[in-house]
Amino acid sequence: MKILPESDGYGGGAVALAPARVGGLFDRGALRRGIERAAEADLVVDLGQRIGSREWWRGLATCTTLCGLAFSFAPGFAPLQAPVAPALGERQQQEMKAEAIQPSAYGADTGRRMAPTALVEKLADTPERPQIQVAATLGTGDGFARVLQRAGVGADEAKSVAATIASTTDLSNIKPGTKLDLTLGRRPNKSVARPLDHLAFRARLDLALAMDRVGAGLKLTPKPIAVDDTPLRIQGKVGGSMLSSARAAGAPASAIQTWLRAMGQHVSIQGIHSNDKFDIIVEHRRAADGMSETGGLLFAGLEQGRKELRLLKWTLAGKDQFFDAAGVGETRGSMKMPVQGHQTSSFGMRFHPVLGYSRMHKGIDYGAPMGSPIVAATDGVVNFAGWHGGHGNYVQIRASGNMGTGYAHMSRIVARAGEHVHAGQLIGYVGSTGLSTGPHLHFEVFVNNVAVNPASVKFLQAATLSGAELGRFKAELAHLMALRSQG
Repeated sequence: MKILPESDGYGGGAVALAPARVGGLFDRGALRRGIERAAEADLVVDLGQRIGSREWWRGLATCTTLCGLAFSFAPGFAPLQAPVAPALGERQQQEMKAEAIQPSAYGADTGRRMAPTALVEKLADTPERPQIQVAATLGTGDGFARVLQRAGVGADEAKSVAATIASTTDLSNIKPGTKLDLTLGRRPNKSVARPLDHLAFRARLDLALAMDRVGAGLKLTPKPIAVDDTPLRIQGKVGGSMLSSARAAGAPASAIQTWLRAMGQHVSIQGIHSNDKFDIIVEHRRAADGMSETGGLLFAGLEQGRKELRLLKWTLAGKDQFFDAAGVGETRGSMKMPVQGHQTSSFGMRFHPVLGYSRMHKGIDYGAPMGSPIVAATDGVVNFAGWHGGHGNYVQIRASGNMGTGYAHMSRIVARAGEHVHAGQLIGYVGSTGLSTGPHLHFEVFVNNVAVNPASVKFLQAATLSGAELGRFKAELAHLMALRSQG
């Protein structure tokens, strides 16, 4: 094998091997030595070592060449030029607009058009449809005549229609959200409103009304609808949540809230558990055509094991409240504080500061500045208002049942005898009249004309039913209990 000399270019960058023959055969020793020299050649030079040597300069030249080649293939930064679309002509713009999708308010249009020629003559007036159908909705606080006018009916005709309908049903009883179907007829010219040809709507659950034009006038046709007024009874278990369980059974949310308030007068709401059973009866009306409406709560029931509570809604003295099965009504909360002041003397035996000896003090004294307002602690009728011996200026109020309240030592009386007052109503002002050592209010409470401690009568105002009214109450309760549950 013939070994060529090293290249002079960069100090022996490579070793060239050429086979040599020795007696017609390859020289194996020379070949092995050439391979060993080629393995010793450093093709990738470490530029951090032997700086300045021939190998280092050769490696630097190689690195520079490779970097230059890489940079030459890098893309340029000049923007790419794209062809610009030619501007559309007017006809092309119209065609694009016709195919666009956008709101009509922004000029949307559909279909292709052909430009008019000399054969086209402009219309002097556009024709109208002989009739148009309009749907209107009665809003909250809306007027019936105003709805008709918004739908296109003339003002005079709308008022006439409203007056005609008012003769059949009270317009205020037509519920907001009622749909009105109208048909407006042909008009003589565009300067006047279209006449009403037909009107139909549901005035009540049990009544539909229709008006149709007959000749020059409108004829009203009532259409009664059969209605079943049987109340709806819903029963179930309280479960994890009374509200969720009752709603799932079909009870209205308002009826559930009323049920909770009624029950809160007799039991603790926190004491109602998941295994307890609720019983709800609400007003319910079903029309023959399938429509229905649900009203308020009539009955509230709760079963807790062997204990059962039944409450029936009943009207007494013009007020609705829930009475239990024995005819005992709701307690109406605590009495109103008659004056804003501080207690200076309690109920019971005490030494009288004016008389100079001990005697029964039949009320509670509240110290307050002269002229402070005094209000009625309960609802009732003023039984007495005037001067009353040691009480000075005195007012006595008879509440419902066998209860009464008294207010003494007033500087001035506002209430009048025989007047019906409400809890919290002004009846006089703090003073120091009668046997008094300073401005204060002497407040008394009577039960069966016997003075009792005002602090002990917080919840004694419970109405009760008796006599014939109690009999009617129990009959209504039995009737509701016979209803089949829908829950």
